[in-house]
Amino acid sequence: MRHQLFSVRYLWVAIAIAAVWLWGGSQSAIAGSIDPYVLQYLKAANPVELQANSQGQTQTFTPEDLTEGKALFKQNCLNCHVGGATLPSPTVSLSLDALAGATPPRDSIERLVNYMRVPMTYDGSEENYFCRDVPESWMSQAQVENLAAFILRAAQKAPGWGAKTF
Repeated sequence: MRHQLFSVRYLWVAIAIAAVWLWGGSQSAIAGSIDPYVLQYLKAANPVELQANSQGQTQTFTPEDLTEGKALFKQNCLNCHVGGATLPSPTVSLSLDALAGATPPRDSIERLVNYMRVPMTYDGSEENYFCRDVPESWMSQAQVENLAAFILRAAQKAPGWGAKTF
């Protein structure tokens, strides 16, 4: 009889642990997949709206999208764009003002993606050979949009992003 009570008691403990994990533990696992930088500096614990195009439409990006964008930035852009600066051309950063001041402007998802697909100089007069193009064979449309979203959100929220001095 005592052995049965002992087993039943442990069964209830196991059920309680499983219930707690399923109810709240899975949320922390999801939160664990979001880059801490996205949460702390981009202030993106929830989905954020970013300007999609020049017509004023917006596009929603989740913290996971921004985390993917940050990973793509780190893997492909960080060598030249540390902290939103532009090492080959220090006067042209990835600040929101600089992105908006380009010709054509690069201050929306659509425009920044267009730039990444075919990089042009800041004044738009010729191709920019310092920045490599990002064809669809390299990054899908969703990936390049997440990358653009990370850059734009960092330009909006991250302290010091695109500053001309370190």
